[in-house]
Amino acid sequence: MTGFLLRENRQRFFAGQTCILEREVMGVLDYYDKIVVGIASSLLGGVALGVATGLAVESGLFLGALVATGFVYDAMFRNPPLPPTDPRVATAMVVWHVVLVVLAVATFVD
Repeated sequence: MTGFLLRENRQRFFAGQTCILEREVMGVLDYYDKIVVGIASSLLGGVALGVATGLAVESGLFLGALVATGFVYDAMFRNPPLPPTDPRVATAMVVWHVVLVVLAVATFVD
């Protein structure tokens, strides 16, 4: 009986700690976690589209990157972590668009 009570109390304690950690971490990172998941799933979805259909994998990746661009714009301009005047915002957008151009060239130029 004592072992059961100790095990039950230990489970309650750790479950309570997990809930506290989830509230603290997810409260701060929840929005940006969703953005990162959206970007990753768009890219992986594009690759899966290329693998599962007759579409070239590069074309699927390019389409996934175009969808991911919506998530990037939402994170950078609608709810930015940095002020829009910060030079890092412009740098991030330039890098993202360079990636898009490279993907477009790889997709459409043989």
